[in-house]
Amino acid sequence: MDCDIFLVGLNHRTAGVDVRERFALVNCCDPEHWALPCTGAVSESVILSTCNRVELLAAGTGDVPGQMLECWAGARGARVEELAPYVYVHKNLEAVRHLFSVASSLDSMVLGEPQILGQLKTAYRKAVQSHATGVILNRLLHKAFSVAKRVRTETAVASSAVSISYAAVELAKRIFGDMHGHKALLVGAGEMAELAAMHLLQAGIDEILVANRTLVRGQELARQFQGRAVPLDSMAVHLTSVDIIITSTGSQEPIIRARDIRAVLKARKNRPMFFIDIAVPRDIDPDVNGLDNVYLYDIDDLKEVVEENLASRRDEAAKAAEIVNEEVLAFSHWLSSLDVQPTIVALIERSERMAQEELAKTLKRLGPVDEETREALEALVGSLVRKMNHDPIMFLKNGGMAQEGNGQRISLTRRVFGLDKTDCKYMEEQ
Repeated sequence: MDCDIFLVGLNHRTAGVDVRERFALVNCCDPEHWALPCTGAVSESVILSTCNRVELLAAGTGDVPGQMLECWAGARGARVEELAPYVYVHKNLEAVRHLFSVASSLDSMVLGEPQILGQLKTAYRKAVQSHATGVILNRLLHKAFSVAKRVRTETAVASSAVSISYAAVELAKRIFGDMHGHKALLVGAGEMAELAAMHLLQAGIDEILVANRTLVRGQELARQFQGRAVPLDSMAVHLTSVDIIITSTGSQEPIIRARDIRAVLKARKNRPMFFIDIAVPRDIDPDVNGLDNVYLYDIDDLKEVVEENLASRRDEAAKAAEIVNEEVLAFSHWLSSLDVQPTIVALIERSERMAQEELAKTLKRLGPVDEETREALEALVGSLVRKMNHDPIMFLKNGGMAQEGNGQRISLTRRVFGLDKTDCKYMEEQ
């Protein structure tokens, strides 16, 4: 294929958060500020910029990676030399494979996380709005979305909890089943509490209370999740009305003890309580777990769940990788097929041009001939051209979209017959 596909990027593996922040392109993806214009070597482009990766996808001819790096660095007011040490470059099918892996969350920091697919769809939508995509990248991105769907449908790569906060909520769902009709209390208002609140809402929890040493921060978190903030020193009052308690404070001493919960259980008429302690040091005295109708998990318990689930996801990731390989092969056949029709046309045009040139020479040598003779010679030449082109055309067509080696067939035919292809014009698949 003369028009190549390139993916140039950096991610959480190649660059620290400071570098990712410096070269982020989240503000360079609208039509007015599109960071990778489709000029020069680049004919199509898509920009994906998230907290964990920045990736530029492009199709074109010539020094496409060089132009991509210059545009990227320039958009951030930096030199290419400052950016280059952190980037990877993939070309053609390796670029396709990487994109499919990203879309399927096989390249994510958290294997199987669902957010990246939505982020990729947003990136593609912005590229379309910026008139930056064409036949190649349109087809490639749509295929990436279908590959991601297939991975999620045919594997369990995203089926189990792989974060502490998510695992905590999943355990709560095992205890209570349907989360509707239940309340949760978050003790602490840090990042872990914020993630837990998000997962609780997604699970269908009725109400979230937030108790924090700094009431203002508690109010901020509660407001974010349509919850209610309560002072930390009045936490005991609210324990009787909540079913799930998740603690993540910085306290050096336990803030919940067994003696505090006995009275709460009596007031609740022994309705079950689920405690999740994700603080280090622990917020909840282990003795609490000895009480009837109380379920207590600490961060070590959750880590075991996470590790088990990660191992399961890694097994499923191997199945997902096979799907990606299959889809990369299918896309390669489509790419190859794009060149079949132009190659056939070029072959016919070349043959007809050469035939007409030779016919003109012959007629010149013969001198004046009658119209019947001229028509007979033209018919002979035309018949010879068709018959001589029949086998090479069948050779090309028999490669098809579903067989390996079509690209080699096209390349061989173009070399044998001297067909020079200088542009990057592709036809949509019919």
